[in-house]
Amino acid sequence: MSKIYDWFEERLEIQAIADDITSKYVPPHVNIFYCLGGITLTCFLLQVATGFAMTFYYRPTVTEAFSSVQYIMTEAKFGWLIRSVHRWSASMMVLMMILHVFRVYLTGGFKKPRELTWMTGVVLAVLTASFGVTGYSLPRDQIGFWAVKIVTGVPESIPLIGSHLVELLRGSASVGQSTLTRFYSLHTFVLPLLTAVFMLMHFPMIRKQGISGPL
Repeated sequence: MSKIYDWFEERLEIQAIADDITSKYVPPHVNIFYCLGGITLTCFLLQVATGFAMTFYYRPTVTEAFSSVQYIMTEAKFGWLIRSVHRWSASMMVLMMILHVFRVYLTGGFKKPRELTWMTGVVLAVLTASFGVTGYSLPRDQIGFWAVKIVTGVPESIPLIGSHLVELLRGSASVGQSTLTRFYSLHTFVLPLLTAVFMLMHFPMIRKQGISGPL
């Protein structure tokens, strides 16, 4: 076993990476409220794991979406648990993100030299809200249908381009199969990819600049 470790250590310098991670200075003013970002990340990882598991059973069509969710909850092995974890960790992720943004703002985490960290964090907050909107539509129940109809109908009040924006969001003039397909694609591919990209920008900057000061 030690030979295997030595082989990887020689090529990847694993110990140096581990030492860098574990030796980072933590200021004395840090408390539980500074863990909100980490909790948000944990919720996101739960979302990825449980969401991926549900893709094996979920069918993104207007005729089968609701019944496939019912199947997950009642027939699929541990499906009820997987979807429940997905649902509640989603709510927790949104709540923790909101609290995290407030904490960072109140402690001046947006000030020099952390402007870019703040900006990427705001983008991640918007992406988190987008996860909520797109995910709401996927069960194709009454709440999800009307939520999507209302949200996608908001741009309609914009002069000249409003109707075109609505059609772009929905894929057609009304909420239907095109809308579900687009929201499913956004929820399972586009948004996770963008989130991963901005996380890879966000966390190294936190690592570089350190934790912001106390209140």
